[in-house]
Amino acid sequence: MSMRRRMTTTSEQRAKLDLDRKSSPARRPALLLAVAAGLCWASALALLLSANLEATHELLAPARVIFYALVLVAGLLTFVPFQRQLGLPGLALEGVVGSFLLLYTLAFVPPPTAWLLALPDTTVYVLLALGLFWCISAAAMPAIHTLGRWAFRERARQYDLRRARRQAHELGLLAALCVGLAGLRVLTPVPVLLLALILGVAELLFLSFVEAQP
Repeated sequence: MSMRRRMTTTSEQRAKLDLDRKSSPARRPALLLAVAAGLCWASALALLLSANLEATHELLAPARVIFYALVLVAGLLTFVPFQRQLGLPGLALEGVVGSFLLLYTLAFVPPPTAWLLALPDTTVYVLLALGLFWCISAAAMPAIHTLGRWAFRERARQYDLRRARRQAHELGLLAALCVGLAGLRVLTPVPVLLLALILGVAELLFLSFVEAQP
């Protein structure tokens, strides 16, 4: 009996080693993409914080072009693999456009000094809200889609892409509404909690009355 157990354990260990060897080459491209995306994000943020990009007024100045390229490449390397792996259509478009719009606004658009409805600061608030909405929605969608497989028992609800997209957009909408509250000079914890409560109740109603579409 002991010999049989040793032989079975040895065969199981060999099978695990074979699986690890087969999976390791498949993990390398994903790791390389993650490292490249991280380097691009770090370089873009370093330029944003240290290069005084707002002082370069020319649209195609070298510093601006480098910043554009880093942000676009970082967005593509981050969101395209998630879209392909999880099968979430439109994720890459929202992530790339949202991150580019958000970082462009932070880098080159003067910060608002007046309240929400005072022109031209209204445009700045709108740009910030749109960038945050798309960026946070795209960043949260893969995590929400993955967590849904654990949170729901029904298979149709677990793989419901419309549910994952809707919940991610609700988080993005909360961030965009916070920009509006900041523009109205009422960004305090109580209004934010009220907005989160309204969106949470709305999501519960959606889950109760809207059928899942995997």
